[in-house]
Amino acid sequence: MPDPMPMPAHARRRPLPARFFARMPDVVAPELLGKLIVHADGRTARLVEVEAYAQDDPAAHTFRGETARNRSMFGPPGHLYVYFSYGMHWCANLVCGAKGYGAGVLMRAAEPLEGIEAMQAARGRHALRDLCSGPGKLAQAFGIDRAMDGLSVTGAGVITVMDDGHVPADVVACARVGLSKNAESPLRFLVAGNPHVSRRP
Repeated sequence: MPDPMPMPAHARRRPLPARFFARMPDVVAPELLGKLIVHADGRTARLVEVEAYAQDDPAAHTFRGETARNRSMFGPPGHLYVYFSYGMHWCANLVCGAKGYGAGVLMRAAEPLEGIEAMQAARGRHALRDLCSGPGKLAQAFGIDRAMDGLSVTGAGVITVMDDGHVPADVVACARVGLSKNAESPLRFLVAGNPHVSRRP
């Protein structure tokens, strides 16, 4: 069993600024691991798995240009792009790069830390491992839906991405999941050995 990813009581949380996200997604993605997703009601989890998507990537929603569906991904960095996946669940990306360039990082999995009862109620599940171990699960656990599309995550919205100084010991880059195009590119980043990832590399 790997060591847990603690949240030191003395650590000072600070929202990540928009400039953190104003870089290419393959640079931002591994640096997001260990960061906190914080809901305004106190629900908190630590990111342990993400995937990067850039506009020139055939697997990206933005590859064919801007549409009403993906418009938020072309917006300013540090905002949410929320979409409905397979007609089943919502998924959330963190918009990256320069405004007008459609790029982002999909939040695939996180380790629940605080507000766990609220996550359990939102998910209709009790097991800790089943709360945020997938992009649809994570969005449901945090109440993320289309109404949050385009909202800032830098401290002005319901969801904030924060840094408390935690740095994962071992980060792995591997192939992305569930894609029919460019799946082999090592653009999925995860914390090695963490039990809350969606699937092992």
